Amino acid sequence: MPTFLPLVRRRCHRCASERFQANGKFRVNANHKLLDAWLLVLCASCGDTAKLSVLERMNVRSVRPEMLDRLHDNDLALAAELLQDPVVQRRNRIALDWEGAWRLDTGGPAAWDGEVIDVAVRFAARIPVRPVRLVAEGCGLSRAEVERLIVEGKLVSAVRLDGRLSDDFTFTLKR
Repeated sequence: MPTFLPLVRRRCHRCASERFQANGKFRVNANHKLLDAWLLVLCASCGDTAKLSVLERMNVRSVRPEMLDRLHDNDLALAAELLQDPVVQRRNRIALDWEGAWRLDTGGPAAWDGEVIDVAVRFAARIPVRPVRLVAEGCGLSRAEVERLIVEGKLVSAVRLDGRLSDDFTFTLKR
């Protein structure tokens, strides 16, 4: 589950840094019947503000009133939703850096009742993470040990465990 908003990877025009921090603040501008909205992000190095376009020249009547209220209230959950939206990412030419912005909640220590344990991994948000890292942290193993278990066939899953995932998955671990 996420612990805070991810860093936004984009070059700063002032200091050439590539990391911005979103703080959930929006700027909304109306020009007659047309509306623009931006998510404000701050450079991690110099503090310069950049705007990520959320709405461009939208007719005011076509924007849902709930969305407009959330923009005016600087809703942090809306900022998280919009940062993960592929359309917003593509329009602003940004990528997200989730390093350190999530934590693994195992629900307590795992009980090994027998030789086999079935585990279901559920994501609270679409955070791209390497499954090998999740299994290692959740089971108290090293990454090398998890990779060895995969090669030996003692750790199996219907999904590839060597890439990045952001969707729920299950795996079976055999002793």
